[in-house]
Amino acid sequence: MEPGVEGVGEAVTGGMVARAVEPQAGEAAGVGAGTCLNCGAALDGPYCHQCGQKARVRRSVATIASDFIHGVLHLDGKFWRTLPLLAWRPGELTRRYVHGERAKFVSPMAMFLFAVFLMFAVLSIYGVSLASLDVTTGGGRARLGLEAARAEIAHDLTEAREDRAELARGERVRIDGRPATAADIERRIADLEEQSAGIQRIERGMADFNVVEGQFKTGWARLDHGIEKLNENPSLALYKLQSNGYKFSWLLIPLSVPFVWLLFFWTRRYRFYDHTVFVTYSLAFMSLLAVLLTILGFAGAPTGVIAPAATFIPPIHMFRQLKQAYQLHWASALLRTFILSVFCTITASLFFVLLLGIGALG
Repeated sequence: MEPGVEGVGEAVTGGMVARAVEPQAGEAAGVGAGTCLNCGAALDGPYCHQCGQKARVRRSVATIASDFIHGVLHLDGKFWRTLPLLAWRPGELTRRYVHGERAKFVSPMAMFLFAVFLMFAVLSIYGVSLASLDVTTGGGRARLGLEAARAEIAHDLTEAREDRAELARGERVRIDGRPATAADIERRIADLEEQSAGIQRIERGMADFNVVEGQFKTGWARLDHGIEKLNENPSLALYKLQSNGYKFSWLLIPLSVPFVWLLFFWTRRYRFYDHTVFVTYSLAFMSLLAVLLTILGFAGAPTGVIAPAATFIPPIHMFRQLKQAYQLHWASALLRTFILSVFCTITASLFFVLLLGIGALG
């Protein structure tokens, strides 16, 4: 499948999943009157109180298009109320959602799912794939290096022996621009033969430790088989890593929440639910930021703009969200932002290891 088509499919899938998590709630419509066309109940508002169907039902192609955009891309009033707060006042959004203002905003999980699927869709559309990287395992690089050195030495040794034969026939032979003697050629041949023997010793030693082939054994047959497959095809391993990245992206939430809890473990004012909302909205923003920077990068925005944005916007956003959501003093929020940045590195490492394990076992 073409990357662009596959990417569009990912975006649509993400919208549909987000819509399933975040069904219609708190979305205004015109006030209805009469009876419901679906169940016949008397109408007193924009929706039927019996079956939930809209009071006003239209039959037009425009309605189908509107329902598609509304249902798949999730672009309703709640989205446009949520996005500005998520970008500029994320802590206020977190606090208001935790304290009960939910019908007017897209839920954290729906926003997270939409953002993650959109991010991987954009990467797919632009053809950004880990599988396209030229990757060779450590053992593979060592083996290729030894093979190249052995081939070069064999070539030089053949030339040196030809020079010896020419000198024996009385022909003039030059080495490094000067006339060569029989002793010079013999020393060169001896040196090259010693180098060739040294490479053979290195290869035998590496084979004893299974380094050349990258055969690391854990004792778990299924995992060892997976590692063997990854070593045989690193590109496939990277493809699985990227594919599993968005399929299991939700693991970032349970991995991150305990670290946020550690920032406030001594107080009962905030619960795990509060931290989960905080983490989920934060991850949604980071995914949307990645989407924006990717599009700007392929649109020709200079690296001098992309790199600073990718470096400074995430910690600034975390600082604002911490300060507003937990109503902290700026110094306390700044300290917690630094600690949270360290925790993010740990979480990302754990997530990466989990993805590698899933890929090997799968």
